[in-house]
Amino acid sequence: MGQTITFAIPVFGVLALLFMAWRSSWVSKQEEGTERMSRIAKNIADGAMAFLKAEYRVLSIFVIAVAIILGLTANADSSPLVAVSFVLGAVCSALAGFFGMRIATKANVRTTNAARNSLGQALEVAFAGGSVMGLGVVGLGVLGLGTLFIVYDGMGWDINKVITVITGFSFGASSIALFARVGGGIYTKAADVGADLVGKVEAGIPEDHPLNPATIADNVGDNVGDVAGMGADLFESYVGSIIGTMVLGAAFISSVLSL
Repeated sequence: MGQTITFAIPVFGVLALLFMAWRSSWVSKQEEGTERMSRIAKNIADGAMAFLKAEYRVLSIFVIAVAIILGLTANADSSPLVAVSFVLGAVCSALAGFFGMRIATKANVRTTNAARNSLGQALEVAFAGGSVMGLGVVGLGVLGLGTLFIVYDGMGWDINKVITVITGFSFGASSIALFARVGGGIYTKAADVGADLVGKVEAGIPEDHPLNPATIADNVGDNVGDVAGMGADLFESYVGSIIGTMVLGAAFISSVLSL
């Protein structure tokens, strides 16, 4: 029975990702609004994707370097496969932020357009867009941890070694969350302050005025810092909580068996 449940865990992760894809497709099919709304939304989306690609390109070098160090310094209580867990955790964390920001840049303008009709319709679009990140975080976490546990447990290791190697998955997720949150946060605050200084102080126009080009950079920062960074941060917290529970469970079972 326990073995069956273990093999079913990654399946639930796949189901969550499939539902996420369906909700993302539904949001993408909603009307964007006027041509001006669509153009502004595209500029924000292009800027956010450009920042995220540049950030992940630099982070990939860091992830590879740390993975090599983890693989070479593994001892008898661990395994060089901890490097694989680290890389997979980093990739899943990056994907969680990517999925969340990709749908956010689409849902923002569609929610605005839906609000022109009714508050209920706007809430429906916004909720669907938010559920994409939530399901992506859960789906990637369950799929990644479930798959690694099945693979490592099948190697005949004791449960303590399995959990030790899986811990690398959480380390990888934490590394991406750290830099994505800090890097995105610095960018969004710099863009926000820069837009306000140029608009309010120099030009004497209201905050977030459409005539201020820096407003686009401000909105790009909101997406990369508060959406992509938050997505990676949520994924890291979710995975860390699961692994913490696994550690406590293994310790409890070991103490019971020793009685």
